Amino acid sequence: MDVQLPYNVKIEAFEGPLDLLLHLINRYEIDIYDIPVAQITEQYMAYIHAMQELELDIASEYLVMAATLLAIKSKMLLPSPNEEAIDGDVEWVDDSDPREELTQRLLEYKKFKEAARELKRREEERALLFTKPPSDLSAYADEKKAAPLNVDVYDMLGALSKLLRRKKLQKPMRAKIARQDISVEQRMAEILQELKKANGRKNFYELFPSFDRSYIVVTFLAILELMKQDEIIVEQERNFSDLFLAAKPAG
Repeated sequence: MDVQLPYNVKIEAFEGPLDLLLHLINRYEIDIYDIPVAQITEQYMAYIHAMQELELDIASEYLVMAATLLAIKSKMLLPSPNEEAIDGDVEWVDDSDPREELTQRLLEYKKFKEAARELKRREEERALLFTKPPSDLSAYADEKKAAPLNVDVYDMLGALSKLLRRKKLQKPMRAKIARQDISVEQRMAEILQELKKANGRKNFYELFPSFDRSYIVVTFLAILELMKQDEIIVEQERNFSDLFLAAKPAG
């Protein structure tokens, strides 16, 4: 009897809930000083839901931030506090913005993130200093031109969230189907074969023909693993457009 072991994937691109919030703010061109809490909470919860669908362990700090956003959203729905006149006297009510503390935390995080990026850039510049004759780097230049846009794990999770909405997995299926388990390794091989048949390039959503939740999760994990092993690249022509998978040329 075959025993299936759990397949654990660690997504290192997530550096914490503030990093995810900052990504969403930049992604949707939101003013950090005037955050639309309802919109940002909806997008944040969509990403958390996508992670839960993948059965990934979500750190408690992500859930704490979700609760914080919901609390701020609730406060924003209350009538705007103001000075009130009661029996001729003026009573001052706290009119502080419930978003203020979150905004300050995001600004502080953004400042350290930019500082870290600058230090990383200087490190990379220093690493380019060699005491050797110039080398022919034309091959690397050609490879660099191949990718239209950078696709990160946020884009992948966003595509998965859109896919889940399309498939409407929240509603249980009434039809009875014969379930056939498939391993991540087997699905990886199938994806490479599908790319080969499609001349090396295929739309992300075309790799999910089945409505079965476990099939979608295994397929998504297989794509992440192929990216990790540098066997495929994921391209996007412009922001918010569909993702395309391409097989890397041999050699």
